[in-house]
Amino acid sequence: MENYPLLGAFPDSSGTQFRVYAPDAHKVELLLESGADSPRAMDMAAMGDGIHEAFAEGVFAGERYRYRLDDGTPVPDPASRFQPEGVHGPSEVVDPHAFAWQDAAWEGKPLAGMVIYELHIGTFTPAGTFAAAAERLSYLRDLGITAVELMPLHDFPGERNWGYDCAALFAPPRGYGRPEDLRRFVDAAHGLGLSVLLDVVYNHLGPDGAYVAAFDKTMLNHERRTPWGSSMNLDGARSRPVREFLIQNALYWQRDFHFDGFRLDATSAIDDRSELHLLAELGDRLRAAAGPRGCVLIAEDGRNLNTIIHTREQGGQGNDGEWCFDFHHQFHRVLTGERHHYYEGFRSSAHDLALTLKQGWVFTGQDDPYGAASRGTDPVGIPSWRFVAYLQSHDEVGNRPLGDRLHSVAELPTYRGAMALLLGAAQTPMLFMGDEWAAGTPFHFFTDHKPTIGAKVTAGRREFYKIWPGFNTARGLDKTRDPQDPGTFEASRLDWDEHDREPHASTLRYVRRLLALRRSDPALSATKGEFDARSVGRRAVLVWRRAPGARPLAIIGSFGSQETIRMSTRTLGGPDQWETVLTSEDRDFCTDSQPPAIHWNAGGLEIEFQRPGAVILRGPHEDPV
Repeated sequence: MENYPLLGAFPDSSGTQFRVYAPDAHKVELLLESGADSPRAMDMAAMGDGIHEAFAEGVFAGERYRYRLDDGTPVPDPASRFQPEGVHGPSEVVDPHAFAWQDAAWEGKPLAGMVIYELHIGTFTPAGTFAAAAERLSYLRDLGITAVELMPLHDFPGERNWGYDCAALFAPPRGYGRPEDLRRFVDAAHGLGLSVLLDVVYNHLGPDGAYVAAFDKTMLNHERRTPWGSSMNLDGARSRPVREFLIQNALYWQRDFHFDGFRLDATSAIDDRSELHLLAELGDRLRAAAGPRGCVLIAEDGRNLNTIIHTREQGGQGNDGEWCFDFHHQFHRVLTGERHHYYEGFRSSAHDLALTLKQGWVFTGQDDPYGAASRGTDPVGIPSWRFVAYLQSHDEVGNRPLGDRLHSVAELPTYRGAMALLLGAAQTPMLFMGDEWAAGTPFHFFTDHKPTIGAKVTAGRREFYKIWPGFNTARGLDKTRDPQDPGTFEASRLDWDEHDREPHASTLRYVRRLLALRRSDPALSATKGEFDARSVGRRAVLVWRRAPGARPLAIIGSFGSQETIRMSTRTLGGPDQWETVLTSEDRDFCTDSQPPAIHWNAGGLEIEFQRPGAVILRGPHEDPV
């Protein structure tokens, strides 16, 4: 099906063309539900290859409609562009051309050089809408963010969800606003110089409201499972339309909403054994359609497979980058001491922390106790910027029993030290919403399923939480939040009054300063400069960066208690040639400053840390001796 037709409802000046894929139906009716004579039924013509079409004259944007298969119960369009009454209600005709875009001059940006900010529209602001989030875009730009990554916008059952229980894949969640509100958000972001990335889910369907599986009974491969349900049928009988449905979905978000790229959810669960993997085909199609603007593709895949981010010419899938699980897990192990679950195979070692910073992955083929199998491949030759690094994300926070953030487990001085390494390293850094001011609000897992499904979700989460120490008893589990409780969602909203109060205000100044330094200093802003990381103490690491013609920058992070770091002139150069750019204990960055003592002598540099933290130094133009 090389010329597979677009699915959905497409209005023009005389009416609306409706097109649906329903290969198992003998009869398909279009039910028009607006107007005095509604519902009005129209037979749809079978066009071959499972496609059914009807043109409704005089029907325009705003019309609500459903389909009826073989005289059954009316159901929404599986390619609906908007579900104003929820995923079980009627679909609405939307005219994508009615919005007047102002971003014609926007040229797009590559992944190299990005600073990404992940957010959930429903909890990012008190209102939880596209419009409210748009009002915060200038704040993100001024912070130093260059790309906003939105958690999934496939509409979901109920009023609150992370977005991974996707039901209507083409419909922005009605609780966040209308499709034109999302377009305004993206348009405003481009006007401020911000890229916008969208998290998309192509590995499974949600448990409720995903009507596409009713239209195509081979949509899912029930013999293959993901952690969340049956796998998508990407390589079996009648799989071509399934692949096209998913590829059309990504092309739709790119074309109709001007998204600059995608974070591809759990690509390890995309089970495709075809000669041309879905992700390789998806990338080819998206980039061809994007033209000069380009399309950034980031895979979430914890297998550490270099083929995920090798180019198509190298025989890989051609993704631009990959979420670096090992970066998060290794940092968390060192900073908190936790060693259960994800962290089981990681050591609390400065050597391993430096190794992670240097090569992106810890596991390059060794056995991982957490997965009870070997994991990883050789990352040599992969540019550092292809690894998207972060200290926390929606998953690592929201999957904790209390939804508590890193700085709630590790103290703020430790958090500041880690932030300097994250924002100074050569990987592409990502912040999770609120990271910049060490937000005091948790981020929980939350849902709003009907009681039968909701009870299973609640029981499943309680069972999941038992792997955390202290939560494998009834008393421990009673401290956790029920994902179905509306209060769990409300507790996850950012408190924007916090960032004007201490210690949040000083943390925000610190992160702004680090991001300004990353943007302005050639050693940090270069994507092809020299980069090294090594352990320089029992609990300390050195990150060294240099760009052609620029002065080198050294970032020393210490995570011990009252640790003294000594580095020879062979490591850094002469004592009079380096200057202190900042420390994480500068008075502007914390309310109880305990600055490290920095001493130069003939032997080199000595830093006496009073507590965990970071020091950034700028060196001479000449290469270190």
